[in-house]
Amino acid sequence: MSDVTQPPQGGLRSQADKEAYRNRNLVLRAELPATRPKNGQVVWSGGRSLSRPLLSADEAYKALSSGNTDGKPYLTVTGVRLGEMTISTSRGPATVPAWTFTLEGYDSPLKRAAAIPSKPPKSPIGRTGDLPAYRLHHLVRMKPESRSVSLVTMHGVCEESSSVDVFETRGSVVLSASVMNRKDGGLCTKQAKLQQVTVKLDRPVDDRVLLDAKTGLPVPYRPEGEPSPTWS
Repeated sequence: MSDVTQPPQGGLRSQADKEAYRNRNLVLRAELPATRPKNGQVVWSGGRSLSRPLLSADEAYKALSSGNTDGKPYLTVTGVRLGEMTISTSRGPATVPAWTFTLEGYDSPLKRAAAIPSKPPKSPIGRTGDLPAYRLHHLVRMKPESRSVSLVTMHGVCEESSSVDVFETRGSVVLSASVMNRKDGGLCTKQAKLQQVTVKLDRPVDDRVLLDAKTGLPVPYRPEGEPSPTWS
């Protein structure tokens, strides 16, 4: 549910490095490991685990690099090895196998999750299409044992607030954001505001996946205080 790519701890230091990261401008000055284990273990804090097939180092690098810098700012990869990283999932934080890429000038590596994720369950409803619903921005608070989730929604400046409807099934929680109290009269610019909303559930989240009714896809998870990703 969170980004499967993580920049070095502390972030990228210069504007040129940030531009290179955003544009996927990497130059390889190291050998990519030719082999890797067929499967790796995804482990949750409660001790639960799941075996998943792994990407090769080459596949992970190609996901990070455009393969063409054209004289633009770039990051230099000086080493590659299989390690670990922590990501957010619908079952809570998990430690997953990850390819770690040592970057010239940085003490901590750039990481890309190596575990291939399980296919999410099919949404119990279709996409909302042209109905007046907003795409959910991201989750900020979610615990498997909790009966509530907090998320950030988006609405226009001429709309006072957003509400989030819930449809629960055994395998998923479908969330749908809609507009409340649209203001009448006056000019309305094409700006958007973000608003945090807490949604109550009938039972704990557990291992159910949280889906956006607008897209039919899992809602991105970004814990409170974590900056917005610069790479999409």
